[in-house]
Amino acid sequence: MSTVEASVEVAVPIDRAYNQWTQFESFPLFMAGVKQVVQLDNRHNQWVVSVGGVQREFETEITEQRPDERISWKSVGGDVQQAGNVSFERMDETHTRVTIQLGWDPDGLAEKAGAAIGLDTRQVKADAERFKDFIESRESETGAWRGEVGTQRQAPPAGYDSM
Repeated sequence: MSTVEASVEVAVPIDRAYNQWTQFESFPLFMAGVKQVVQLDNRHNQWVVSVGGVQREFETEITEQRPDERISWKSVGGDVQQAGNVSFERMDETHTRVTIQLGWDPDGLAEKAGAAIGLDTRQVKADAERFKDFIESRESETGAWRGEVGTQRQAPPAGYDSM
């Protein structure tokens, strides 16, 4: 498993940075290896990416989403194995730190060699910088989804007395 982390400070309020990140279909505008993302529903996205010249298609499921805090996902089905998290930290009223964490299993010689020499880390850092340029160059985000995923509180067990 290859693990990558990158952070970038963007000069926009936290809600604007978060709102833009919920617009998955805009990712090809600032992520170099992402060719297409189709949002299937509030939890599932279909991806087409190119890694080391190899095109891959896979589906991801949002496992946790809390407005202005974090979005976590994992791949489902298929042969691409990855999971990740992007978190948002308010620095002040007009600045936000965005931190991307990604774990993935490189497949094939090109992906394994690229991960071994840190190409995946450089790619994620470059994508984070392109996100910074993208969101800072716009008057507003391209859309927003403020719903929550995976954060419902479970009912206490039968017979539990909270007193």
